[in-house]
Amino acid sequence: MTTPNTPSTPPTPRVPPARGRRRAPSRMGRAAGRAAALQRPRVLLALLLLLALTCVMLLDGYLRAEVGGDQRVRTGASASEVPDDVLDGGPILSFPGGQATTVSVPDKTIVLTFDDGPDPTWTPQVLEILEKYDVPGTFFLVGSMVSRHPGIVRDMVEQGNEVGVHTFTHIDLSYQSQARVTREIEQTQLALAGAAGITTTLFRAPYSSQTDAIDNYSWPVYESLGEDGYTSVFIDTDSDDWKRPGVSKIVEWATPEDGEGASVLFHDAGGERSQTIEALPKYIEKMKAKGYTFTTVSGATAEQRPQQPGGSGGGLQAAHHQATGATLYEGKALIAAVAVAEWTVPALSAGLVIVGVAVMGRFAMMLVLARRHHRQRNRRRFGWGPPVTGPVSVIVPAYNEKECIEATLRSLARSTHPIEVIVVDDGSTDGTAELAESLGLPGVRVVRQANAGKPAALDNGVRQARYDIVVMMDGDTVFEPDTVRHLVQPFADPAVGAVAGNAKVGNRRTLIGAWQHIEYVMGFNLDRRMYDLLRCMPTIPGAIGAFRREAVLQVGGMSDDTLAEDTDITIALHRAGWRVVYEEHARAWTEAPGSLGQLWSQRYRWSYGTMQALWKHRRSLTDKGPSGRFGRVGMPLVVLFQVVTPVFAPLIDVFTVYSMVFVDFRAALLAWLAVLAVQLVCAAYAFRLDGEKYRYLLMMPLQQLAYRQMMYLVLIHSCVTALTGGRLRWQKLKRTGEVGTPAGTGG
Repeated sequence: MTTPNTPSTPPTPRVPPARGRRRAPSRMGRAAGRAAALQRPRVLLALLLLLALTCVMLLDGYLRAEVGGDQRVRTGASASEVPDDVLDGGPILSFPGGQATTVSVPDKTIVLTFDDGPDPTWTPQVLEILEKYDVPGTFFLVGSMVSRHPGIVRDMVEQGNEVGVHTFTHIDLSYQSQARVTREIEQTQLALAGAAGITTTLFRAPYSSQTDAIDNYSWPVYESLGEDGYTSVFIDTDSDDWKRPGVSKIVEWATPEDGEGASVLFHDAGGERSQTIEALPKYIEKMKAKGYTFTTVSGATAEQRPQQPGGSGGGLQAAHHQATGATLYEGKALIAAVAVAEWTVPALSAGLVIVGVAVMGRFAMMLVLARRHHRQRNRRRFGWGPPVTGPVSVIVPAYNEKECIEATLRSLARSTHPIEVIVVDDGSTDGTAELAESLGLPGVRVVRQANAGKPAALDNGVRQARYDIVVMMDGDTVFEPDTVRHLVQPFADPAVGAVAGNAKVGNRRTLIGAWQHIEYVMGFNLDRRMYDLLRCMPTIPGAIGAFRREAVLQVGGMSDDTLAEDTDITIALHRAGWRVVYEEHARAWTEAPGSLGQLWSQRYRWSYGTMQALWKHRRSLTDKGPSGRFGRVGMPLVVLFQVVTPVFAPLIDVFTVYSMVFVDFRAALLAWLAVLAVQLVCAAYAFRLDGEKYRYLLMMPLQQLAYRQMMYLVLIHSCVTALTGGRLRWQKLKRTGEVGTPAGTGG
């Protein structure tokens, strides 16, 4: 190291006193324990929010009948176990006294049935027609549709129509286990209870037709339901309106022969039903002209209690029972949960579009502006001005850095630029100060202070510094020989107040280290090129940054108002009119957290500290001059790219999983791979600019599946803390000292 000639008495400009003194080291363990205890409820709240979102998505998918939505229909099966009088009997099957009994609809009587509803478009039109002609209908409802449109079912029942169960997800029950059959029926009953306050004894199986279609697979289902008191309703006349054959054909096919009674099938949902809506009035008029009356299923089976024509009678239909007790309250809870899902999922879908545009916009901005930055800074004639050759002060704040401090100081001893090194020992208890002094390196001074935190240590270093340019680095960081020389060259421009260096992950051999390495190169350094070109760099990294001493003093020194003192002072410099730039060639090798717990603590502090800094400097949004420029350019970008987009970025993954499970697995997978490909392109370009080896990119898919999710949780946790008004202490990470002076670049 070069030892410069210095004046005997260093300048002593005024620096504000350190604020917020910390407790004695002996108490820090207890304080940290209490802080951790205070954070546990917020962690749980963040996890509960994520769990609630997952539940909402699962509920929405299930409502749309995509989970377990087996749409197979068995054909050609034997009916050897089905009684002949059932196969040849009427369309209404019940089991009084355990004996299978079928009933036919009386002559000149129509039981008008509708399947697959309720539908918000077609069902209200059907109800309007029935009310106009004073005709009752029997609607076999899909439970998931009932839970999504409870108001229509309520109107349906109040109008005097009858309802039956058509399963919850419109599934062929003959393929399902007894537990699934029970669940399909019970869930539909709960939906009916929540929507209209009733349950029903009527059932129609999806994909069923006439009784002669019952086979050995479906018969046990009807028997089981019959034992539970259900009446299964089939048809003997099918309008085939789902084929959309034309209005005249629908009317013709729905007309029974020779004055016979009939259970007639129409559909009020499940597709485009405009022909049904047009055919229904014509059909009712035709059948009334033929002397037919219309009734419900219950009316057709209860001769001793004949159902009067007309749909506006009071009281319950015979098949309906008033829902009470747990059934009623569970039904209302189901309807409420579905209402939340029905509102949440579309809102999240809209948010996904916004987030997707923001993410892709960020990638595009990073690629375009980073390329422009690289070309600008590597032009043959580019320069900041006359070379900066004067000595600078390097400040190393240290608290219990015994494992790392020697490597840090020895790397500085090889600096090709003249420096003085000030180690500010912040009340270490592991002998950090003694070790630094014992090395006997020239130009190294150790300054001791009572434990007061990193901002106070940096302020103390600024007071002790002899030179106008101060370099700040962490006690676990290693510089290359040319790092300081590259870092201070931008100060040839008198407008430059601070310079951000290029922080590298030194312990990248582990999986967690490799993931952080990718993040540093792509997420941090590529971002800094973009922010540099836009002149709104938000953060000088604590691992490597240089400041004009005059600028630091002008903004009041390092503040402990936030947990991100580096972001705090960087924004303060912007607001004071100083330019902050990025020097990619000034590399520092830092020890990244080596465990998930330490990584969580570090990123939680970073995220929360960044939010604190943004809130502290919120007035820049309305300021004039340089402060206003940062507030209206830098602040929105930082909020959008470092807070809002990351908070909502999980929507991409959540909807990917949702689409894979509920919609189209292949399409969702291809979309996810496309996003991954875009990220790989950005990462590869960032690695190229930084001269890094591409082999680490092989870990990027796994990083997207595991590491990124953890970062989402950290940010959500930070947002919860911010919203609940929490305040954190500085969190010391455990160091191993495994980062040594790099033999070369590119890692």
